[in-house]
Parts: sequence; structure tokens; C-alpha cells
Amino acid sequence: MFRRLIPDVVRDQDILALPPEASVREAARRMADRRIGATLVTEAGTLVGIFTERDVMTRVVAAGLDPDTTRIRQVMTANPATVAPDQRALDALKVMHEGGFRHLPVVENGRAVGIVSLRDFLSGELAEMRAELAQEEALTTRV
Repeated sequence: MFRRLIPDVVRDQDILALPPEASVREAARRMADRRIGATLVTEAGTLVGIFTERDVMTRVVAAGLDPDTTRIRQVMTANPATVAPDQRALDALKVMHEGGFRHLPVVENGRAVGIVSLRDFLSGELAEMRAELAQEEALTTRV
């Protein structure tokens, strides 16, 4: 597990990237449609921010802002921490843990190429658990 690189944990993805002038409602709808918790905010392909479901809750709803007139530029996290695709997955997890966030943009040569989420780290562990359960079941059926 500790030698995995970012591509080893990130699912194949068609990343959602929106312009900073998109409304919060549009971003929330697009995120809900894809069942994802974050969108990258880009201008001409360059990452300028990240907008998450937590931003919707804390910076929009709790603050009483109108999601139709509020632009994601106003409530996104600008210049977020990032990780490169050739970095270790463990390094990304450490950045996320230390920063207290669940989504981390993946950037290569200044361009947003993906996003890693805490949920992505579960896939390897879930596969391992399923294999162990199958092995245990095989042992008990032999007896």
C-alpha cells in the first residue's frame, strides 16, 4: 500500500471542472449528478480553486447566501494544495490529513488532471478485505 502512486488510487475519472463564474447552484447540481463531493475551478485549464460540498454547507447555506447569485469564485478555496501524479499516494494522504480536507487536486505541468478523495483510498483496502473474506470462506467450506 505505501508504494502506491496517485494513479494507483485515483479511479478513472472524467473530472468536473467549472469556471469561477459558475453559480453555486450549477456547481451543486453538477456535483450531485455525478455523485461527487468536489469540483475543480479552472480558468483556461489552469487550476484556480476547488469547491466542495463542505463549502456549500459552511460558506453558502450556513452564511445565508443565495446559491443562484453566488459565484463559486466567492466561496471556493483559492490556490488549494495540490499533488503531482507521480507522487506517492501516502504523500497525498498526509497532505489531506494535515490540511483537514477530503479532496486534493492532481496537477501536472500547471494543468489540473484529476482529483483524489479520501474515498479513493478505500478501494485498495476494500479489495483486500474482500479477498480475505473469500479466502476465509474457502477455508471454512473445506472443513
